[in-house]
Amino acid sequence: MEESISGFKVRGDWGDVVEHGERITYALREAGVDEPDTDLNARFARAYEEWNEWRPKAHETLEVDVSEKTAAQAHLEEGEGEKAGKAPDDDIKTAGEKLSASYEALEEDDAAEAVDTWRESIDYVARAADSASRKAIRRVEDTVYQRVMTQLAPYYFDNALVSANIQQAGRNGDETFVFEVNVNDDPLKADVSDRLAELADEVDRWHVEVEKDTDTAEAVEGVEPPPEPTDNTRSTTN
Repeated sequence: MEESISGFKVRGDWGDVVEHGERITYALREAGVDEPDTDLNARFARAYEEWNEWRPKAHETLEVDVSEKTAAQAHLEEGEGEKAGKAPDDDIKTAGEKLSASYEALEEDDAAEAVDTWRESIDYVARAADSASRKAIRRVEDTVYQRVMTQLAPYYFDNALVSANIQQAGRNGDETFVFEVNVNDDPLKADVSDRLAELADEVDRWHVEVEKDTDTAEAVEGVEPPPEPTDNTRSTTN
């Protein structure tokens, strides 16, 4: 793994990419991003979930799964009407009701109320138009992104917590990828860096110090483990 101001980068096969994403996720989780009742959780809980969903998985492929998830997270954000759970038709209906109320206020010589409800009517019409426009744009976003944008730029992810991009670096069937992940909060990034370093040290020590579990091998395979060599049984070559 390479670490720079732009993030944590790894170059390798798909397994390396998946492991890199898993390590970043582990480091974020250990830093407290997903723990309830913490400042980090309050700021980044949703962003962490989005990252955890997008990051490449072992059973996925870049061209299909990551492409689809990238297109989905690149969608035009929801407008105010959509966030409120209202369809354009709902807002148009409400706008008509507000307009009728405005006329009624005029008939009752309540000019201030008439102006207020008229303005609300216009707001609902504008919100309906905004929702309809966003829906129309999204209908073509997936096709445009997957057929055009992925040919010009790497697959990417970006939210308040993490910015990441992945691209295939190999040619002619060479399954080599470059995956770079940056943590957008500087103090949290420093914490993640420390935890990644600790994790790398633990893995290295495990590879060096772990003893072979011959008892497990014996139980699974139903065979006796080979005897440990002694000074009398070691062979030498002259």
